[in-house]
Amino acid sequence: MTDAAFVGAIPEIYERCLGPMLFEPYARDMGRRFKGFDGELLETAAGTGQVTRALAEAAPNAAITATDLNGPMLAEAARLCAARNVRFEAADAQALPFPDQRFDAIVCQFGVMFYPDKAASFSEARRVLRPGGRYVFNVWDELDRNALSQVAHDTVARLFPGDPPCFFARTPFGWNDRGLIERALAQAGFHEVAIETVALPTAAPSAASAAEGLCCGTPLRGEIEARGDLGAALEAVTRALETQFGTGPISAPGQAVVVTARRQ
Repeated sequence: MTDAAFVGAIPEIYERCLGPMLFEPYARDMGRRFKGFDGELLETAAGTGQVTRALAEAAPNAAITATDLNGPMLAEAARLCAARNVRFEAADAQALPFPDQRFDAIVCQFGVMFYPDKAASFSEARRVLRPGGRYVFNVWDELDRNALSQVAHDTVARLFPGDPPCFFARTPFGWNDRGLIERALAQAGFHEVAIETVALPTAAPSAASAAEGLCCGTPLRGEIEARGDLGAALEAVTRALETQFGTGPISAPGQAVVVTARRQ
């Protein structure tokens, strides 16, 4: 299973467990940045549509095209979003099927980390933006700034010390170097790059719900199944989260990096 293989049962678990816990708080932040926007707006790596729905609510007069390369994730997004100003289309952010200077703005939430060719994705974003257009994306900050995912990562690693799964450290939390981001955008032709840190709490109704999302709603699931028993790992992560955060509803710090760049 690759790091971008959100297939099988993963999209439903991702939306049900990880959506409210990890993605909706940052989706609201992203929606706020486009409140009242009324141009052509492209979303890449839309996933199951947390940001899509936030954008549709914040900018009801915008024409939103929500895209993702992963068919099952995009189907879940389309099922959950009935907004009339949104259309869904399968698309690879590294080779966008749109003409030059088509959009006034581009949004991507927690997707850039998954692009094998980030330089190509930035070049494509610039190509389809109109002059002066905004490209706004976020990525997760360091793993140790995101406590729930850190606990899951550490717990699963201890279960398989000879070959620890490293999906979280490698991909979702593995591309947040500010200098690297600035250089990559500059090389693609962007300017006025602004980078900020956004810290928001990540909450779940229970440790079990958080563990299910983290272990079963991401490609970490495939790494666990390749090494041993998914059920045992799920139980271990649940117990570890309960030990650190309690047996009722849980909340822990989370942190992301938000990047805004403009096309000349």
